[in-house]
Amino acid sequence: MPSPLASFTLPRSIRYLSGWKRHVTPSTRLISTKHAPSNSFSFLPSNVLPTKPRAYGITEIRGPYYAPVTRTYLDELLSDWGEYVDGVKFAGGSFSLMPHDRLKSLIDTAHKHGCYVSTGGFMERVLASSAGDKAIVQKYLQTCKDSGFDVLEISSGFLSIPTEDWASLIEMSASYGLKPKPEIGIQWGAGGDAPIEELESAGTRDPKWLIDRANIFLQAGAHMIMIESEGITENVRNWRTDVISAITSALPKQNIMFEAADPKVFTHHIQNQGPTANLFIDHSQVVQLACLRKGIWGTGDMFGKVVTFDPSEGQRGSEGRKK
Repeated sequence: MPSPLASFTLPRSIRYLSGWKRHVTPSTRLISTKHAPSNSFSFLPSNVLPTKPRAYGITEIRGPYYAPVTRTYLDELLSDWGEYVDGVKFAGGSFSLMPHDRLKSLIDTAHKHGCYVSTGGFMERVLASSAGDKAIVQKYLQTCKDSGFDVLEISSGFLSIPTEDWASLIEMSASYGLKPKPEIGIQWGAGGDAPIEELESAGTRDPKWLIDRANIFLQAGAHMIMIESEGITENVRNWRTDVISAITSALPKQNIMFEAADPKVFTHHIQNQGPTANLFIDHSQVVQLACLRKGIWGTGDMFGKVVTFDPSEGQRGSEGRKK
């Protein structure tokens, strides 16, 4: 079946960066995990999920911000649960305050366990503090690449930025060998944990606005779209499940990731998208989400109800798994 984006054409006005020479040749930095690590209970049936590096069923975890996630902690966490973690994301620009050697060490630790590392949406701060100065943006991108980052998130929850400029930032980020990941939401002022009343007064956008821009950004070179949770499931009186349905119906599953750093929220996504939804969660929630994806545990309304089907699989124990 043709891609839903096959006939989509990026407006000429936002393609003026397409002729840029790439500053580096992208290369695969991550360790391929072809086979899941063995464990003493592999004879017990559980859901068959894609193995790393996977295109869907991705789990991205929050790194340093609310808690000081250190290299030692991250190494221990991923040694135990790295099979179920695909990426580590810095929040709030926290990486910009770390000593260079400690930052490199933390990023290298994530890479050692086959995880990519994302900047989080600090580009907002760079743009706001520099008035969009091209030289400063370029220096930021080069420094991110030199530090070992893989993914460059580009959010605009607090900014008013033209769509064509946003797309240009995506192309520029890709030219530095970074994977652009724009964050889009329906809520103005998202990202600062604002009170419900303040967000309500700011109003929300139509889901079509989000979907249209996601298509433009994918065409411009974004490898994934992060869906901002505020206005949908975070800081709202009632969840906007209609927005979630509109997004999942209109955009390719492998190109969207939902913010879901709340067990009730990621449970909703698993319930409605299945265990291979792409989700961003807190590092403290890795085990709970892994158990839910594998179908071995859950709350009363989900216990025993999360399943997968792989027609190529035989017996569901380790003896029947593909080698």
